[in-house]
Amino acid sequence: MNRHPLLALLAAAAVVLTGCTAKDHDDDSTAPKPGTLRVLASSELSDMTAVFDRVRKDTGVTVRPTYMGTLDAVDLLARGKADGRYDALWLSSDDYLRLRPEAAKKVVSETSIMTSPVAIGVRTAAAKALGWKPDAVTWSRIEQAVVAGRLSYGMTDPARSNSGFATLISVASALSGAQSALTDADVAKATPQLKEFFKGQKLTSGSSGWLASAYQRRGDVDALLNYESVLKGIPGLTVIRPSDGVVTADYPFSSLAGTSAATREDVREVTEDLRGAAVQKLITDTTRRRPVVASVPPAAGLDTTRRRELPFPGSRSVADGLISAYENELRRPSRTVYVLDTSGSMDGDRLNRLKKALTDLTGDFRDREEVTLMPFGSAVKSVRTHVVEPADPKAGLAAIRKDTEALTADGNTAIYTSLEKAYDQLGSGEDTFTSIVLMTDGENTTGDKAGDFDDFYRELSTDRQRIPVFPILFGDSSRAELQHIATLTGGRLFDARQGSLDGAFEEIRGYQ
Repeated sequence: MNRHPLLALLAAAAVVLTGCTAKDHDDDSTAPKPGTLRVLASSELSDMTAVFDRVRKDTGVTVRPTYMGTLDAVDLLARGKADGRYDALWLSSDDYLRLRPEAAKKVVSETSIMTSPVAIGVRTAAAKALGWKPDAVTWSRIEQAVVAGRLSYGMTDPARSNSGFATLISVASALSGAQSALTDADVAKATPQLKEFFKGQKLTSGSSGWLASAYQRRGDVDALLNYESVLKGIPGLTVIRPSDGVVTADYPFSSLAGTSAATREDVREVTEDLRGAAVQKLITDTTRRRPVVASVPPAAGLDTTRRRELPFPGSRSVADGLISAYENELRRPSRTVYVLDTSGSMDGDRLNRLKKALTDLTGDFRDREEVTLMPFGSAVKSVRTHVVEPADPKAGLAAIRKDTEALTADGNTAIYTSLEKAYDQLGSGEDTFTSIVLMTDGENTTGDKAGDFDDFYRELSTDRQRIPVFPILFGDSSRAELQHIATLTGGRLFDARQGSLDGAFEEIRGYQ
């Protein structure tokens, strides 16, 4: 569907092990303790724990981050939902703010702390086979390798991840030959090449962490497109910054409007400490980002050769148009089986919540997307597949809504038998981003057991084993049971008990 990407990003927060997540942001409305900064931060900054500890030691100020996707954070600011909840902002880039004046006015200072450019990480053996010398690789050479069938790659979803969008801008700018900020004409000019380029994308993800794990698990993907700092943390990659230019994240630390003078002084002290030589060295050594203080050298292994900086789009319409083109025309289409628990325990409010979440989600489905609804109780109840055809997308979406509204709750809970049916429904998924979403509110009570499913999965072809299951923890479902399914299949567990079912379904969109 051609929709407004920047407005649709409401719940794609990355799950991290430190600090808070986006799902927790309502809890940050309480007044912080003196000397505590509530910071709305890009999810990739979850690797900064050692830096936060050093800042607290140096200044006495505790940085309390809430991690969120950059685009989501901008939307939160624009809607006024961050007012009074956060004291500072630390995103990978403030470029989105410049496209959203209602968000930009919430920021009263910006100080760059570190940088990391977009890059491509190629398996070293693949780079050698291509005859690539890192200093001489351009985006055009990368595209030529893709067209020749000699290079495949993974990247994060540009509609949800700043690293993905920065990569998309880099590729579009370079292939269009744009000499300044991208225009609609530049995007149109580059579209034929972009379509060829994105045929090489085999992995998509809502987060860099899961993308790296999926890449290492699969073994059949040649490269990753992401920030240099992320790629440097993955063994076996030759990291290349294309010589014709890249987009660079500059991680500005910013005060938010409406904060007190004391809070702004804390922000100033933290900013000053972050830009001090000792902390700059700690940042580059532990996170592989580049220091912004000239006296501090980049960590070992970071190439210091200069690259042209490709400009960010100058208007929101171009940014939205680029994302829409990627989602609906350029990338591989999605193919997803939704395995939906409609057992007796789902009757009432739980089933109503499921229906609402799925109905709301239809506004997010892309052109060319194939959606299969597979409700189950004691067994699979029905299998209904719909395609969002570009010529008449409303028909496919209406059919999905109709089938959703017809869901009824009865029976026991046959999780593993139903998952097996879902795999039987799917082919290899070579030309699609193929996945299974499992939503259940209870534990398995009938049909095949966990061991039976493990045996079934081991007998699948290699192509089918690459189809991940994304389970949603809901109601009385077992975290251990669902985590095992996610781990076995290379998926990821999403928790709707801490947030909302709507949010969990929406977050999964970055992985489809």
